[in-house]
Amino acid sequence: MYKEPIFLQPKFQERIWGGKKLHTEFNYTIPNDQTGEAWVISAHPNGPSVIKNGPLAGKTLADAWNDHGELFNKSKDNHEEYPLLVKILDANDDLSVQVHPNDTYACEVEGVPYGKTECWYVLSAEPGAELVIGHHAKTKDELTAMVENQNWDTFLRRVKVTAGDFVYVPSGTIHAIGKGIVILETQQSSDITYRVYDYDRTDSVGNKRELHLDRAIEVTEVPHQDADKEQSVSTVHQLTVKKLVEEKYFTVYHWHLFGQASELKLNQDFLQLV
Repeated sequence: MYKEPIFLQPKFQERIWGGKKLHTEFNYTIPNDQTGEAWVISAHPNGPSVIKNGPLAGKTLADAWNDHGELFNKSKDNHEEYPLLVKILDANDDLSVQVHPNDTYACEVEGVPYGKTECWYVLSAEPGAELVIGHHAKTKDELTAMVENQNWDTFLRRVKVTAGDFVYVPSGTIHAIGKGIVILETQQSSDITYRVYDYDRTDSVGNKRELHLDRAIEVTEVPHQDADKEQSVSTVHQLTVKKLVEEKYFTVYHWHLFGQASELKLNQDFLQLV
């Protein structure tokens, strides 16, 4: 059916922390000046990408997955939902401190197929920009007390980042993207977020956003441990390939093409390229 890549129209999401960089840095036509996310590869019902080219033009990526599984080498007995979601995020302000559940919790408590493990490639970062990744609590009781007493400076683990940094964020990890960072995010196809802290800010009508402290505490891994993922680098012709992470949900590579490369063997069932 297709002899060329499938190109997608992203779905844009307005966010309280969003800005204009999806337009100024990527030339997207964004709906407003608080556009926080471009869901560039998505079959999620909250923001499916639309196919731009070929015989399925106008259909969503979810339509292609469900009706044309051969495009993904999907077996006929595979009835799972499309597994991945890729976003570009413009953090014009700090994102809320949050955590996501694993697959088991998401299925049993939320009634959805996927939890959310994700990873971030930093596309740009203003000087001094920081992420929240992890926490300093040693036990669940200590975590609960720190959250309930709002001891955020003691509780949260902050890490400075620059362009080109890569961060793996398994489900159960307390995290937040800080102001002034643009992120390429690869994640499971899930939209479940449990907010822990939102800086007491309010929306356009003066309401604070909902927090989800009970569930957040329940799903957070204690103590925090940075994921130790082995990375490898190889060069074929004039293409350098760095494997950033490989695990059961996805494998993410960084390709640096500095000339021409041909006769590459790709063994994946399907590739999402950004």
